[in-house]
Amino acid sequence: MKHTTGSIEVITGSMFSGKTDELIRRLRRAAIAKQKVQVFKPAIDVRYAVEKVTSHTGADFAALPVEKSADILPRLDADTTVVGIDEAQFFDDGIIALAQELAGRGLRVIIAGLDMDFRAEPFGPMPTLMAVAEKVDKLQAICMVCGGAASRTQRLVNGKPARYDDPVVIVGAAELYEARCREHHEVPR
Repeated sequence: MKHTTGSIEVITGSMFSGKTDELIRRLRRAAIAKQKVQVFKPAIDVRYAVEKVTSHTGADFAALPVEKSADILPRLDADTTVVGIDEAQFFDDGIIALAQELAGRGLRVIIAGLDMDFRAEPFGPMPTLMAVAEKVDKLQAICMVCGGAASRTQRLVNGKPARYDDPVVIVGAAELYEARCREHHEVPR
């Protein structure tokens, strides 16, 4: 079933806020409605399964891993009407033009990703994707210190808050993440 107009939806928030669960929920509803769904994720994300987007709660949906945003269009089937993209913060800025192009073609584009890095600064292409989207849902997690609403991702290295000058993306490091509220989020300089 073809949509009459395309759109971009962004699901964002801190780690552990339910972004991927919400993405999967929307994708499943589209599939139930007999819409052709295709999902893409950055190849760097191998936490759970290579060819699935998987939430921390264990929900999953088939996905194609790609190295960069330019790899998505050639892998898109002609009859696809809904495109899901998970962990969009790890994609290059070409993901913005791609999302705009797909929505311009009448496709529904649903994007999930972190809005801020561990420093609580805008993360990759997410701020622009949020700006051009028709719909943005910013989810909150639960602060692991006080139990309040958390909007930030705390990176811990050896049990201590990561320093501001630490790399934004670390692959394969022994690190831990927690959701934190503004008051309990720490980034020593």
